[in-house]
Amino acid sequence: MTVDNNGSASPENPGRCYFDWAATAIPEIGCSDIAAPFGNPSSRHQEGQDAREALENARSRCAAVLGVKTEHIYFTSGGTESNAVALHGMLLRKSVACILSSAVEHPSIRENCLVLERLGKQTASIGVEKDGRVTPSTLEQALEQYPHARFAAILGVNNEIGSRMDIPALVKIIRNRKNSAPIHIHSDLVQAAGKVPLDLSAWDVDSASISAHKLGGPRGIGLLYLRKALNPIYTGGGQERGLRPGTENTAGAIALAECLERHANPAAVQAEYQKASERFKRLIRFLRTLRGGFLIPEDREEEDERFSPYIVQAGFRGIPGEVMVRGLDDAGFAVSTGSACSSSSQERPALRSMGLDKQTSLEGIRISQGWTTTIEDIDRLTKAIEAMVVQFGFGREQR
Repeated sequence: MTVDNNGSASPENPGRCYFDWAATAIPEIGCSDIAAPFGNPSSRHQEGQDAREALENARSRCAAVLGVKTEHIYFTSGGTESNAVALHGMLLRKSVACILSSAVEHPSIRENCLVLERLGKQTASIGVEKDGRVTPSTLEQALEQYPHARFAAILGVNNEIGSRMDIPALVKIIRNRKNSAPIHIHSDLVQAAGKVPLDLSAWDVDSASISAHKLGGPRGIGLLYLRKALNPIYTGGGQERGLRPGTENTAGAIALAECLERHANPAAVQAEYQKASERFKRLIRFLRTLRGGFLIPEDREEEDERFSPYIVQAGFRGIPGEVMVRGLDDAGFAVSTGSACSSSSQERPALRSMGLDKQTSLEGIRISQGWTTTIEDIDRLTKAIEAMVVQFGFGREQR
């Protein structure tokens, strides 16, 4: 598939239309576009110090957009590493007897919890409602059941359903527990940054992760916000104030800063949020009137603040999601069945946690849009979906 930076369909391949932004955004800024000093930022010579200055400038720019102190920003290789570092940092804390994570976390949280279990840590799940959201009720139930929990991972926006968590309200519940030891609160904000309003300083989380390639930047660069430093579990050079080994990615850090400034500033987020909402209102209206089609969850409305307007999960009765994805791909549309990080697995744990049976969850597909998606793209997609559904014996009906 060929795409360019000017839209979701490439002039070189006008038959294609991209609706898998939750997997990766259409790139706008690559490392090759950045005029970064070539030196190693850890070197003492002038070239190295020039690179160090550029790296620290990028760190300051990221912190300014996110409204946090510069020293709380650590560059990583992306959201997955950021999540893993936050989680595995608990291994060296003997006081952390139990680790909680929401039932709809990204695989980089869910699978690392399994690793921690094998290493002797207890892990447990925070349940979600049928709309895929952690609520004060489900959180309080988990805290009551696991009073010895000392870490809680609650993502900002789910990567498959688009469900939004009220992070400030959930953090308040955890902080206000009486006669309880502190709990480290981590939030995966990979699908939230640049898409929904966020304020790290006001949200009062202890750590958070962001990835550049979800914001139109290059792969291989992200950041971890840490309010208090963690003890690293692997070393080899002491980069990022000892948090991780490896040579710093100066060009990537600068690219991430530019992506955050471009897409995560409050004005840009609000403007693009409204445009995305209008486009997906059209898609949701179509899906609600398509015979054989259904939304996940089924009660999702055209305007629904419970969800990010960038991600819609839908299914089609009797049509496996994998079949729908292949058929739409043949018709020129890129969609997915779920997280690209676990695309080899047919399991859909996030959907199952919402109470969906296995067949229904396997019928789901994820449609995700971005800043260059147009109303015309939506209309083309709905026609392609309807044509596929008709092939399987269904047609459209008004409800």
